[in-house]
Amino acid sequence: MIGNCPVFPADNAWNMRVDSLPVDSRSSAYVASINSSGGNGFLHADFGSDPTYGIPYVVVPGTQPMVPIVFNEYGDESDPGPYPVPLNAPVEAGGDKHVLVVQQDACKLYELYHAVRSGAGWSAGSGAVFDLRSNALRPDGWTSADAAGLPILPGLVRYEEVAAGRIDHALRFTVSRTQRGYIHPATHFASSSTDPNLPPMGLRLRLKPGFDISGYHGQARVILEALKTYGMIVADNGSSWFITGATDSRWNDDDLDQLKTVPGSAFEAVTTGSIQR
Repeated sequence: MIGNCPVFPADNAWNMRVDSLPVDSRSSAYVASINSSGGNGFLHADFGSDPTYGIPYVVVPGTQPMVPIVFNEYGDESDPGPYPVPLNAPVEAGGDKHVLVVQQDACKLYELYHAVRSGAGWSAGSGAVFDLRSNALRPDGWTSADAAGLPILPGLVRYEEVAAGRIDHALRFTVSRTQRGYIHPATHFASSSTDPNLPPMGLRLRLKPGFDISGYHGQARVILEALKTYGMIVADNGSSWFITGATDSRWNDDDLDQLKTVPGSAFEAVTTGSIQR
């Protein structure tokens, strides 16, 4: 729950266990391509105690004023404004400049990409609105505030859930190169490559059942348990094996650094659907 709202229904893809799903027939090829196309071949927490690290989000009341949103990149694939985005909403540091807003009462999620304050509202490259009580996907071929057409918030590692000792959803992660295709719940690809060994957007991977996590502790252990049970979803092109978390100064960087010892070869892709092109 975030702001008294569910983060999608219990049977939503983000909340689906994958520890008993069959291994994808191309799993070895996918993992090999991820390992060979950027990064050092090990897991990495793309968040930490630095307040400029990770992706922030904000919860607003149902009375939050709506403000105009002007789209300047992918407006034809964006949900039109206005959005209830505070003028002082936190913006992700770095190039993507994501803004994530949960509106209580209506339980809607508003997400922006390349967001910049503009006049009485915001300008953005793209934007998407998700009903947190629904499993509805974006139209096939549409992006969102993320390249895969997925919502960002449900895939973030959040401090509160890790502190409680349990993550009950899949995690968002990036890979350097993807193919021209996607697997639902993703709805968009961001590549022209037809190489079948490259992962499609929306590909689900899990930490192999036989990978020993008994030597890990603290925050890293909770994250690894989630990766065995719920796995992670390819959501964007970026540094390979980087998982995404919410901005929070309470993260323990020493704990999170343990993840850097988990090799990409410890993961396997699972079958969750067919590739859409």
